[in-house]
Amino acid sequence: MDQSRQPAHASSFGAAAVAYAEHRPDYARAAVRWALESAPGPRVLDLGAGTGKLTGTLLALGADVTAVEPDPAMRAELRRALPDVPALAGGAEAIPLPDASVDAVLAGNALHWFDMAAAGPEIARVLAPGGVLAGLWNLLDDGTEWVAELARVATGAAVGPRDTPASWRAETAGAHLPGTGGTAWFEAPEQAEFPHVQRRTADSLVATLATRAGVLVMPERDRQALLDRIRAFLASRPETAHGEFTLPMLTGVLRVRRS
Repeated sequence: MDQSRQPAHASSFGAAAVAYAEHRPDYARAAVRWALESAPGPRVLDLGAGTGKLTGTLLALGADVTAVEPDPAMRAELRRALPDVPALAGGAEAIPLPDASVDAVLAGNALHWFDMAAAGPEIARVLAPGGVLAGLWNLLDDGTEWVAELARVATGAAVGPRDTPASWRAETAGAHLPGTGGTAWFEAPEQAEFPHVQRRTADSLVATLATRAGVLVMPERDRQALLDRIRAFLASRPETAHGEFTLPMLTGVLRVRRS
């Protein structure tokens, strides 16, 4: 992504917070377990928590979760859905927690928004020794033919460089760790992918893709044209033209341990 456009994209979600909460998928539990398997304890920071999609999975797995989210509209949706979770205003570059106060920092579809030159030292500061930093991304499983064609139809604003497995692997192979101090704070990153699915209809999948940052910041005319193309494609496919269907996905995880 053009770095000059990143702040606008990163701050675009608040206007769509209700739709984001309704339509974005959660994360494969096996992926979250793998992200946490070497954490030294149960204290987890969900950083850039949004409306709480990852937070809910962490709670279900028994984690002691604190959420940090900069956007007030997203934070309000998280508090509405998960009223017992501490949901703090803040961001990756200025985390409102004490030193060594968490055993893991997880970020669901958010790590690529962080300015790691500033966020790396902050994440290292709040992590206990041996703690884990992990980014999770939900990917379209383009090993399925109709999903691969959907990715081609929607490529650009709706399907970006981290949204299919091969491109995700290339984009995340160390790309989100510059400025973290390298081996001074974190060990070498590991990647893994886990099967995941989401039940969708054509309308709800279009609504999901409409919550992507690149779509949210498009001029309305271009945005509508893109969504109409996606809708027409879904109407043309027997897998997606009638009622509910299963969208094949993967949850990709990039994991590093604090030295």
